[in-house]
Amino acid sequence: MPPADSDMAAQVFKDPYLFDFLGTADPRKEREVEQALVDHIQRFLLEMGAGFAFVGKQVLLEVGSHDFYIDLLFYHLQLRCFVVVELKAVPFDPAFVGQLNLYLSAVDDLMRHPDDKPTIGLLLCKSKDKLIVEYALRGFNTPIGVADWETRLVEILPDDLKGSLPSIKEIESELEDMD
Repeated sequence: MPPADSDMAAQVFKDPYLFDFLGTADPRKEREVEQALVDHIQRFLLEMGAGFAFVGKQVLLEVGSHDFYIDLLFYHLQLRCFVVVELKAVPFDPAFVGQLNLYLSAVDDLMRHPDDKPTIGLLLCKSKDKLIVEYALRGFNTPIGVADWETRLVEILPDDLKGSLPSIKEIESELEDMD
């Protein structure tokens, strides 16, 4: 990205993203994270920051004879570009970069208006090793960011309440017994 756009993009995106509004239980699948974020879209947009407009979830990209689905698609009003958000409920894997790069290229070719700037990718992972991310992104010219997402609700509970609340495993066990 040109320096001016790069500086603005660096100010727009952050790391980590705080998803406390999703609750205390960690979703186990990307679809669970995605659905929870869409269910709380207003709070998610506030967490993302100013200027993001929600375009859709599971946005279809037809590439050759294959269908691909973008987890979440946004348009950033100040940056004047699409933002592809790929969600992962697992730690960063270098293979995620290739998938996201495909999505960015397809959005640029299939959806981008000639006046729009190149699409930006944001990979939200449960955790990451910064050195592995650096190596995985080295040599890529497409604008891709990798950030963690986390919840802190359990960490901020007062000590006197921590032992009095049921654990996630206990709640899950109770719910399974109800089924």
